[in-house]
Amino acid sequence: MSSKINFYLIEFAINSILREKYKNLFITIVLTLLTFLLSSMFFITNSIKYELNVTLDSLPQIIVQNSKGGRHYDIETSKLDEILTISGVSEGVNRVWGYYYFANADVYFTLIGVDEFEEQYKETLSNLIPKMDFTQDSMYVGKGVKEILNASYYKEYFNFIKPDGSVKKIDIAGIFDSNTELESNDVIVMSKENLREIFELEESMATDIVVKVSNLNEIDTVALKIKQKLPETRVITNESLRVSYENMFNYKGGVFLALFIVSIFTFFIIIYDRASGLSSEAKREVGILKAIGWRVEDILKEKFYESFIISFFAYLLGVTMAFAFVYLLQAPLLRDVFIGYSDLKPSFELPFVLDIQTLVLVFFLSVPIYIAAIIIPSWRVATLDADEVIR
Repeated sequence: MSSKINFYLIEFAINSILREKYKNLFITIVLTLLTFLLSSMFFITNSIKYELNVTLDSLPQIIVQNSKGGRHYDIETSKLDEILTISGVSEGVNRVWGYYYFANADVYFTLIGVDEFEEQYKETLSNLIPKMDFTQDSMYVGKGVKEILNASYYKEYFNFIKPDGSVKKIDIAGIFDSNTELESNDVIVMSKENLREIFELEESMATDIVVKVSNLNEIDTVALKIKQKLPETRVITNESLRVSYENMFNYKGGVFLALFIVSIFTFFIIIYDRASGLSSEAKREVGILKAIGWRVEDILKEKFYESFIISFFAYLLGVTMAFAFVYLLQAPLLRDVFIGYSDLKPSFELPFVLDIQTLVLVFFLSVPIYIAAIIIPSWRVATLDADEVIR
């Protein structure tokens, strides 16, 4: 069979599609919607995985928490001196941070306290320290926090309500960014002194302790030594956090899997219907083409062009719609399947992630399968005698 493109066959295939325009329009719409749904879910998955991986890479190597009855409590800052005596530990920082509920917008902000002379455990914080004025009651906020505060008319400052009911006014010094919105979008950074006052946290206490290890291969070993030295604490490594996030993501991905199976099942019902045989009109058309001198390979080429035009157009349209839905409209409703309780935190934008493997996977799940569903029954009919087919 010659591999040369026959433009007359392509023109005939287009005319054949237009002759049954309503039927082919329905098939195109169904294929487009299925491609759109699958592509959208893959794009959302890729974006959130990218955000999680970047966020996890920026987390401390080891976190030490004070745990009582399975709950997290403040830890004594003196515990850091004991941890620094353990071989393999290079640095350690007493962290002061927590969540602040802003009832007016029904969201939680993450408040982080920093000290001017401390070694920071995140590059984002290290870059922010030189900009901060520790002589003033000021703070830097993430993009999402700034938008929410502006909507509530807090454009220059914010009034934090302390546990005793009094108010602490903190000026907004600016906005800071990071490599990922999951890391900084809902964050407020201020001095530890101001944060201790807002949370009424004593100088001798900290939220937790972050530990840096000189040899990355000894993180688990150092974590075990810390646990042995401070058995009342809970020691969390970066890798254990990664596993926890992946388990949470895989759990939410179960809903995606259910949608994926339903979509594929629907698609294969259409394919099965097409592959089970041609309609009487389609068979008569094949018989007439054979009677006027068309070869089997010409018929198969025409059917290939016809099915390829429909399926590839549906693929391009579905993927384009998915790109616009996910990255321009930020996938309303559908992304909540993965993010969950999005109303508890400022919303963030899904980062654009172009994954060629995803595009190829969606292509092979749609275009070749549909082409095969048209070619196979057409070949069965085309191999019969023309008079038999016409009768």
